[in-house]
Amino acid sequence: MDFRFSEEDEAFRREVVDFVEAELPWDWRNHEVDSEEPDGLKLVRAFKKKLADKGWLTRAWPREYGGQEASHMQQLIFGVEMSYRGIPVDDGGVSMVGPTIMMSGTEAQKRFFLPKISRAEIDWCQGYSEPDAGSDLASVQTRAVEDGDDFVLNGSKIWNGAHSGAGWMFMLVRTDPDAPKHRGISFLVAEMNVPGVKIERIPCMWGADRSLVTFEGARVPKSGLIGEKNMGWYVGATLLDLERSGANYSARALRLLEDLVDFCKENVRDGRLLSDNPLVRSRLARAAVDIEAARLVAYNVASMQSKGQIPNKEASISKLVGSETLLTVYGLGMQILGMYGQLDPESKWAPLRGRFEKGYMMVGANTVAAGTSEIQRNIIATRGLGLPRG
Repeated sequence: MDFRFSEEDEAFRREVVDFVEAELPWDWRNHEVDSEEPDGLKLVRAFKKKLADKGWLTRAWPREYGGQEASHMQQLIFGVEMSYRGIPVDDGGVSMVGPTIMMSGTEAQKRFFLPKISRAEIDWCQGYSEPDAGSDLASVQTRAVEDGDDFVLNGSKIWNGAHSGAGWMFMLVRTDPDAPKHRGISFLVAEMNVPGVKIERIPCMWGADRSLVTFEGARVPKSGLIGEKNMGWYVGATLLDLERSGANYSARALRLLEDLVDFCKENVRDGRLLSDNPLVRSRLARAAVDIEAARLVAYNVASMQSKGQIPNKEASISKLVGSETLLTVYGLGMQILGMYGQLDPESKWAPLRGRFEKGYMMVGANTVAAGTSEIQRNIIATRGLGLPRG
């Protein structure tokens, strides 16, 4: 097996890097942007337009939907270079909603949504988690009742970026409350600027907000139903496999590790450089091995997708290994930086511009969002190893 990129892929990678260095409207080395905040979304939206003009957002998509029919590996390369620099260009539209509509949507839905996603004309937020349904996603209770040409929504969705100004939400709703748990759920996409939608901010400990969205008689056209009514669990499960298959975790972790290595080469503790401390060197080396392993697992998922396969247990392995590796790297960084590492980014004494302090408070969410580590292990055990359910 050859783990190197082809000459064509490597040339594309260099083109992406050169374009980012020339066109990105913020300094990614010193400024982190959160696209789930209004100011961040404005910055990201402007840059996404430039990427869309290049055809890179949906490079691997069919041409009829705004893609360039490039390889999935080139789409992965693009995503890795974005994640390495902390550029949040994918709000779920490119990696999740678009492919799901390709697989389960009607021709009218494909013609309407896919070109808009490829041209960066739609911003998305996710409507999966609810106050009483997160890890147990099949317990969603937001109701969608048919009324003429619409569904009438009542319920709530939490931990999303609706307050950023995202125009659309993709969500799971219950359309048959009497059906078994995994039945009676439908997959909807809905505009957020309709009557009956209330958005409230929830402050998070890392200094940002997330949203609680409440639907009170909000009307969503039936044209927003993706796939069959009451079969949305299976549409949503496919979407989650797409969400879990990225290499963004290892790319982000690599950037952090490189920052840590540079810090250790420049800072003295107990009379010697941190880079000369054998324990520090050992921990950094172990992190580098873990990151490389996570990267290769994710690339295997991309290889499967390039062959038209939908990874399932493989996507769970990638999500589990990637998110926990990122968690480990942040924890290692906090140990190496010491007490100063607890200072927030606004402090002039904060090492590495407070990146580890902020990230350490955020990173636990990565082992919860898109399915907790415990759920990933259950999927690997039952679907991967064929073990019986407990």
